[in-house]
Amino acid sequence: MVKRLIVMCMVVSFTAPFVSGQLWKMKRYEATAAIGTSQFFGDIGGYSVGENFLGLKDITFRQTRFSVNGSFRYFITDNVAARLSFTYCMFHADDARGANEPRGYKTSSFLYEPALFGEYYLVRNRERNSFLFQTYRYRRASRLRDFFRSVDVYALTGIGGAGYNVFYGNEKMQDRWDKEPSLKRSGFTAVIPLGVGAKLAIDPNLLIGVELAGRYALSDYLDGYTTDDFSRRNDAYHTFSVTVNYRIKTARNGLPDLRSLRQSPRL
Repeated sequence: MVKRLIVMCMVVSFTAPFVSGQLWKMKRYEATAAIGTSQFFGDIGGYSVGENFLGLKDITFRQTRFSVNGSFRYFITDNVAARLSFTYCMFHADDARGANEPRGYKTSSFLYEPALFGEYYLVRNRERNSFLFQTYRYRRASRLRDFFRSVDVYALTGIGGAGYNVFYGNEKMQDRWDKEPSLKRSGFTAVIPLGVGAKLAIDPNLLIGVELAGRYALSDYLDGYTTDDFSRRNDAYHTFSVTVNYRIKTARNGLPDLRSLRQSPRL
């Protein structure tokens, strides 16, 4: 009897680290909601490239609008995730501040963006493989002392599409549209995203975070204007978002276990 007990203790001792290291597989899915700001970089408004380091002078409150996002994430490995995303955002472009102020163009537009992101986690929170944390038995005082144990940091890229519509133009812009019917005011184009983000684990299922993502569009008409003389590159935009992420249990068949969403946590 004593020998069996010793053998069992040895087996548990050797296998426990491996088992705890795989706890993340129990919740491979995350649903995310986000809200934040959007900033547009096009042919209307903005400063010349030579006098505008990294485009920082173009980031103004006047040009800032809002964005909302919903996405669904699946962890392929512990450090790599695929994410389906849908973003809606508003844009504003105005010559009132920048290199083209005498021109006086102004437009407003909206955009919807379905996209597929790939995420690589540069830093992974260690709580995902903590048995005590996953069962709500982790002391909050300890969590405050070990803040960085609960942080994820990731980089993202991928491919997406953007459906855009320029719904407003001031009188000068309307005159330009009348003179040049070839200027597109709506359409659909591909976009290439690139960004970074961070998340903090609040409890075993809930994470809050921030994300900054830029997109390069394969179109120069997101503001309804382009010119052969001065348009050297296509339009671009970025979003800064506050995110709320909810982890979903993985069922035995590998799919999300939606029944777990109805179970109340054991606090």
